[in-house]
Amino acid sequence: MAEGYLTTHVLDTARGVPAEGLRITLHRLTGQGPEKLAEMVTNEDGRTNAPILPKGAFTTGRYELVFHAGAYLDAIGAPAESPRFLDEIPIRFGISDADAHYHVPLLLSPFSFSTYRGS
Repeated sequence: MAEGYLTTHVLDTARGVPAEGLRITLHRLTGQGPEKLAEMVTNEDGRTNAPILPKGAFTTGRYELVFHAGAYLDAIGAPAESPRFLDEIPIRFGISDADAHYHVPLLLSPFSFSTYRGS
């Protein structure tokens, strides 16, 4: 059985706090299109309460995390614009080692984001 797992951490860099209450969806990308695997919401630390893709369900392949930033920004009262500059932020990545920990964090503000492979 694979020992790897997938996590994230979302920080609201405009406010200098973890992004609590941000919805995240995970899809496996296949030849037939995206297959939804999970949907979670970040906690008070900007993390999910459990791995997004836990041990046992973790396999190699192509994936997409979608961070629902627009709904989060609306919920925290960020100045409204229509449409928002950032709404859904898709991050596509590959998992090549089924026994590794993959960490895909997001640094977010209303007008920018960045990510990297964390540890």
